[in-house]
Amino acid sequence: MRDQVEIGMGRTAMRGYDLDDVEIVPSRRTRSSQDVSLAWQLDAYRFDIPLVTHPTDATVSPATAVRVGELGGLGVLNAEGLWARHENVEERLFEVVRAAEENAEPDAAIHLLQELHAAPIRIDLLSESIKQIKNSGVTVAARVSPQHAEELTPDLLAAGVEVLVVQGTIVSAEHVARDGEPLNLKRFIADLDVPVVAGGVGDYRTAMHLMRTGAAGVIVGFGQSRATTTTQVLGIGVPMATAIADAAAARRDYLDETGGRYVHVIADGALAYSGEIAKAIACGADAVMLGEALAEATEAPGQGYYWTHAAAHPSLPRSEIVGFAGSDADLERLLFGPSTDPYGTTNLFGGLRRAMAKTGYRELKEFQKVGLMLRG
Repeated sequence: MRDQVEIGMGRTAMRGYDLDDVEIVPSRRTRSSQDVSLAWQLDAYRFDIPLVTHPTDATVSPATAVRVGELGGLGVLNAEGLWARHENVEERLFEVVRAAEENAEPDAAIHLLQELHAAPIRIDLLSESIKQIKNSGVTVAARVSPQHAEELTPDLLAAGVEVLVVQGTIVSAEHVARDGEPLNLKRFIADLDVPVVAGGVGDYRTAMHLMRTGAAGVIVGFGQSRATTTTQVLGIGVPMATAIADAAAARRDYLDETGGRYVHVIADGALAYSGEIAKAIACGADAVMLGEALAEATEAPGQGYYWTHAAAHPSLPRSEIVGFAGSDADLERLLFGPSTDPYGTTNLFGGLRRAMAKTGYRELKEFQKVGLMLRG
């Protein structure tokens, strides 16, 4: 039974743990890192590393989605982002970065992002971006919000999208609305021939509900990073170690319930270092969704600045625009090294591979069984 802590007379709260609260425990066995496989498979699509990109214009353009795919991960383009709304997106992003750098008015860059996202989505631009990824030969993935999923998905599929990501800050299988017809995820997914990844979630019950809609993967978390302000704005937070473990428990129970249908758990948030990636997998994730960790790549469209797609919300933005120290590392070096950084911000998946080798595990699924210990 989960710890219940009394926070006042008649009011309790469940105890939860962040990734910083747990450590991976070495076992009696070690192995060579060359014998470790980081491969995983989502539906019919196999990937060399358990990487899914957070769908933000700050880190994912059509070109970077292609590069991530070439390096063995899955790049997710935001189908409601700037590449779907404007030509010459690089110039628009330069304006955003310049506003953030000048910092004359703290909210100027956010206001500019809101203005840019107020432009209508142009299907021709969106289709052109998707086809650019498709023509490269890598797996094509795009993110839509629950509000626009039914509207945009036919055009995305026509353009060549192979994995659909339905993502919002908080996504549930049941949305109650006074006006209009809410998205019925179960019916929506059943009508599609492509795998759907949905989230974010933060607890067992919601993860189980999304699994029962037919989703191929469930996103845990809402992209917590230095830039994210969801906790300050909404008061909503997800202790990631507990949230991942709860979703993994839902995956196990759903596997038993269905007689063998496996749903992938994708951790999204509090993942700036290679050690945090390793702990997310150890807690039960099948893959990680990275945004902030890729912001310093030389190919990143945000030019060293990072924000989530929630920064452009028209009335309640939930992300700052945060600048990172300059780096000369490209995506390949960030993911695979070599690294001169002693803190785990470069060679991210080399760090995961070494953690698995040091604890004696060869496959990601095996590594989910590694021992964990709470800090004192």
